[in-house]
Amino acid sequence: MDCPIYLYTGPEFGERNDAVFAVKEAMRKAHGALDEYLFYANETPVSEIVTILQSGSLFTNATCVVVRSAESIKKKEDVGAISAWVKTAGEGTSALVLVSDEIAVDTKLEKLVPTAHKKIFWEMFEDRKVPWLINFFGKNGYRIGEEAAEDILDMIENNTQALRSECARFFLLFPKSHEITSADVEAVLSHNRAESAFTLFAAMASSESASRRFELSLDVLQKIRLSKDSSPVMILAGLASCFRRLALWHALASSGQSDDFTLKTHGFSSKKAKAQYSRASSIWTAGQTAAILAGIAAADMEIRSSGALFEDVLLQRVVYETVVKKGASCAAYESAV
Repeated sequence: MDCPIYLYTGPEFGERNDAVFAVKEAMRKAHGALDEYLFYANETPVSEIVTILQSGSLFTNATCVVVRSAESIKKKEDVGAISAWVKTAGEGTSALVLVSDEIAVDTKLEKLVPTAHKKIFWEMFEDRKVPWLINFFGKNGYRIGEEAAEDILDMIENNTQALRSECARFFLLFPKSHEITSADVEAVLSHNRAESAFTLFAAMASSESASRRFELSLDVLQKIRLSKDSSPVMILAGLASCFRRLALWHALASSGQSDDFTLKTHGFSSKKAKAQYSRASSIWTAGQTAAILAGIAAADMEIRSSGALFEDVLLQRVVYETVVKKGASCAAYESAV
């Protein structure tokens, strides 16, 4: 194996995780048994991570260390420690995989990674999502039409990790070669789905009063936090994706491009999606949508820098500022009164 350091960034969690898995599989093929470690850069000292890489394992033939939140590695001494390990690692039996939800990491850190070992995993383009779903069901022995696929996309966060996980339910409930219909989607996902950033956005953009929407949204947020997919970074990334779509809706409407064909080409295919974003656009203006996106980005930075202690408070603040204050921050609101 050549230089054993990798860098995988971007918001498409599913394909990004596939790349990490491929690195591990290649190591197993080359070395046999594998010792695996997972760390978060904002929680574990880089010196500790490098020590593990240098020490290897007494019980297996190779070691693979995955470090998430790699954008947090910025200190000169931390980048220097990784650089020193890379220079001595050669074709040894340890590998380091740096992972980030962001698009990029510190420039000096990125330079340590060979071009062939780094990739940005962008969110799927709208025109790829339905074909991806149809192909996914097909590979598993099922059929699905465009309308049913669009219904799924309206109910699940549109990254391949979430889609694979949620769509696996259909394979347990229906026999091979069954064609998944819109009625099947409604029965399986609407009544049994886990809460997610998408359902949180749906609660925020419901037709209820602001106080009721706030209450419903906090309830959904609590359920997400109690689930296995409770990562605050992923919750905020999902919310940001929804509000970016709302910004796009506003942009199309302001330019007079709100006909069905244009909306469909931009990902607003189903009646449900059109109704949801039409309703959301009446709750938040284009300016408020931009402010909400800025607030989500600020909360994301705070969570990454402050660790787990204030995660719930910061997430609840995002919900409050979005639903009740329509994008105005608590600080701005307090100074205004």
